[in-house]
Amino acid sequence: MTFELSEEHRLLRNSVREFAEQEIAPLAEQLDVSGEFPHEIFRKMGELNLLGIPVPEEYGGAGLDTLANSIAVEEIARVDGATALGVAAHVGLGISPILAFGTEAQKKKYVPALATGKMLGAFGLTEPNAGSDAGSTQTTAVADGDSYVVNGSKMYCTNGGHAGVINFTAVTDKSLGTKGITSFIVERGTKGLVIGKKEDKLGMRSSDTRVVAFEDMRLHRSQMLGELNQGFVNFLKTLDGGRITIGALALGLAVGAYERALKYAKERKQFGKPIAEHQAIAFKLADMVVGIEAARHLVYHAAMLKDAKKPFKLDASIAKLFASEMSTRVCDDAIQVHGGYGYVRDYQVERFYRDAKLCEIGEGTSEIQRLVISREILKEN
Repeated sequence: MTFELSEEHRLLRNSVREFAEQEIAPLAEQLDVSGEFPHEIFRKMGELNLLGIPVPEEYGGAGLDTLANSIAVEEIARVDGATALGVAAHVGLGISPILAFGTEAQKKKYVPALATGKMLGAFGLTEPNAGSDAGSTQTTAVADGDSYVVNGSKMYCTNGGHAGVINFTAVTDKSLGTKGITSFIVERGTKGLVIGKKEDKLGMRSSDTRVVAFEDMRLHRSQMLGELNQGFVNFLKTLDGGRITIGALALGLAVGAYERALKYAKERKQFGKPIAEHQAIAFKLADMVVGIEAARHLVYHAAMLKDAKKPFKLDASIAKLFASEMSTRVCDDAIQVHGGYGYVRDYQVERFYRDAKLCEIGEGTSEIQRLVISREILKEN
């Protein structure tokens, strides 16, 4: 596979970078301090079709591909990880499952509004007792005539407080284990849907993260997403694609931190010359570039495999694992290059460091990625 970007991808990168630098970057620090969700930024992104990049044009999207979406998330994360996370969750977890597993009626009802930013999407999988062990879902959906009565809760639901629709899993047949889990779509305002408080997080602070509870919530059978008892399998497939996007997010954070470190190292003088000319700093900058370029190849490769409709599960986990751990290292090094200035808010690299840590946890921890990778390579042999 070639990694030379098409003219379309290059133009997209340039336009998203311009938007991010003009509209997001000036507000990033303020949003991190306040934790306020950037409604106006998302409205503008919706108007520019940045919230529906991989969505077919017939459903209101830009009709581009996974690589294009990864590039967009990377460019947004380069200035603000929290906004990029909101976009990644909206597209990869809010829209993607409906496109992949929804009925035509569901696609026509929800996807155009999601792709144009008229409403946001969210995804409920993690529970208090079912984090990495998603098969231990305890939320239940009990059939009652033409409806299901749902009880339970989901944690760490990104965009949960502002989403117009939330995709989630629930047990429909406990006797079948993971083969008895079904996915559903619930609309905001549905009776019994309870949106919990916004989590106060270490990083990604303006990204909205909530507990979402279901209290005798009644859903019509038409709100089932995909086939009965196929929810666990379908959501694992959703996560495979989402891991590419989280890899792109981690990549963007690393790029943003590196660029700030490089600029500072060229300007800051110690012992009579810019610190970039001291080998200790120059080598650190070199290592940052090596990690970034390697991660970009892995992320883009996984995206291109998905776009070519080739198996990409292994490659997505490799990309996500490497990019997320690389990002944390690069952001850590960026602070070190800045010295004491890196530890305070003024130079922003501490924000990148706090945001990057989430990439090693969300959409499958580093430990889960190693489990996926090891199973895939053992299966191949």
